[in-house]
Amino acid sequence: MSRIATPASISDTPEGSHSLLKAVEGSLGSVPNLFRLVANSPVTLEGMLGMNGALAKGSLNAATRERIALAIANYNGCSYCNSAHTYLAKNVAKLDDTEIVANRKGRSTDAKAEAAVQFALKIAEERGRITEGDIAAVKLAGFTDAELVEIVGHVGYNILTNYLNEVFDTEIDFPFVEAARAA
Repeated sequence: MSRIATPASISDTPEGSHSLLKAVEGSLGSVPNLFRLVANSPVTLEGMLGMNGALAKGSLNAATRERIALAIANYNGCSYCNSAHTYLAKNVAKLDDTEIVANRKGRSTDAKAEAAVQFALKIAEERGRITEGDIAAVKLAGFTDAELVEIVGHVGYNILTNYLNEVFDTEIDFPFVEAARAA
């Protein structure tokens, strides 16, 4: 059970969250618990959805975004995000089980994707204090400066959702996949 109220429906949330949640429902077909929980603060929901929507328009494809989300969820030990992004990786990004397992470990079976996932994980592990060599490695794999900035954006977004779920112990409403916890 979540540590704060998770409104049961859109109408149970503050009025400022209604249109935002209706957009989520229109996009996903339902409103996952994370969004209803965050809807307790319409401004936080707006910021979270705005960042997610903007990043989705970027150069990184859905598969790379899901790979990063899985690596960060596992690093942060967020079972909600690990469960949600496993579902999305399989059903939206069409990643196979071998790739998903690799992504959770900060790896990939695709060389270019691996550079992005390792870079994202290093950003989280080092709290942004990466080296010139780290940047050179991801650029050598073929990523542009804009894509490097997007990777950092995705790390930040995923840390936000991981922390929201961990702080409030959001009830998992996806097929459960336990996340590893970083040492």
